[in-house]
Amino acid sequence: MSTDRYSIFSVLREALRGHTGWKPAWREPEPKAAYDIVIVGGGGHGLATAHYLAKVHGLTNIAVVEKGWIGGGNVGRNTTIVRSNYLLPGNAPFYEHSMKLWEELEQDLNYNAMVSQRGVVNLFHSDGQRDAYARRGNAMRLHGIDSELLDVPELKRILPMLDYDNARFPVKGALRQKRGGTVRHDAVAWGYARAADGRGVDIIQNCEVTGFRIEAGRVVGLETSRGFIGAKKVGLACAGNSSRVAGMAGLRLPIESHVLQAFVSEGIKPFIDTVCTFGAGHFYISQSDKGGLVFGGDIDGYNSYASRGNLPTIEDVAEGGMALMPAIGRVKLLRHWGGIMDMSMDGSPIIDRTPIEGLYLNAGWCYGGFKATPASGWSFAHLIATDTPHETATAYRLDRFATGRVIDEKGVGAQPNLH
Repeated sequence: MSTDRYSIFSVLREALRGHTGWKPAWREPEPKAAYDIVIVGGGGHGLATAHYLAKVHGLTNIAVVEKGWIGGGNVGRNTTIVRSNYLLPGNAPFYEHSMKLWEELEQDLNYNAMVSQRGVVNLFHSDGQRDAYARRGNAMRLHGIDSELLDVPELKRILPMLDYDNARFPVKGALRQKRGGTVRHDAVAWGYARAADGRGVDIIQNCEVTGFRIEAGRVVGLETSRGFIGAKKVGLACAGNSSRVAGMAGLRLPIESHVLQAFVSEGIKPFIDTVCTFGAGHFYISQSDKGGLVFGGDIDGYNSYASRGNLPTIEDVAEGGMALMPAIGRVKLLRHWGGIMDMSMDGSPIIDRTPIEGLYLNAGWCYGGFKATPASGWSFAHLIATDTPHETATAYRLDRFATGRVIDEKGVGAQPNLH
């Protein structure tokens, strides 16, 4: 790697010289005429793919093209939660692989991503929900994933601020994964970008794809706002814009795009030191290192490519939070934003080849995109480099909707906005 390593010694050195010697975290190269591999999308998944292509597979003639700036898309527009508490065999090994990569990420990238394994607590509010969570916890353990079922006295020690006595939906316990937690989303993008650049990958910002050049059923390059770029292989990691970009190549994907809003409050004193989710509604919350409460809820119910939401969803999220912990009603909302979710028909992602030779797809992440970032990049890099799926991602086939091998984690059927 050509990138200078960060360390306590480099910090002390720069402190003594007035921080005048820091170099840019990555280069700003002009696009070359052609690459072996071009990744479309400079978010977490695209940058992670480029990093692992270079690190694991030794491929360096690679470009990542991003229509905006690094960190400006979904990777910087989420609530930073990471976990692997999945039920189904198609999902559990993949997300546990991601969790293990999260645990080693800062050493791998030589970058402080603020990985905080503060735990994820999923509350349940009925006997039936308790049984469902017990089943999930047992399935997790069968896959070697940590889990524990908590009763109310144990839960009160962890989350004393919840409304245990007067809640409309009484809290009866929780399923906890101690290894889950949060990671600083911007730092993930910057760390992967820096690491990939250090291995020779060209990261090309402000380069929008406007079309594909396909000859004899094979992709040979991309038309972009900065000219034609030739490529032997192209990987699409475009999140909520996947359908639009794939449509330029004549593909119609089993995906809808919806906006998902996230919120942060004013900074307050330490209030909650874990991630907590509301089982009787869709609300999840944690507290950032700056003191802000970071929370979110359901996607907006209509299809949209806009990175903004509407007021009824804000009201619904606020109601969920107040039902769970009334104390936050006195806290002021500081800001909110939206990310564009690529919602698949069964709520699980797609990592597969497309019918066009040399064109690969990474999409359909629904709510699970950020937590999957390392494993998504690892698996997508493996697929592009070897033309075979990684062992943890074999179920994420594009044709599973035609063959009936769906991975419906929530069991709500082929309605994307419900997953």
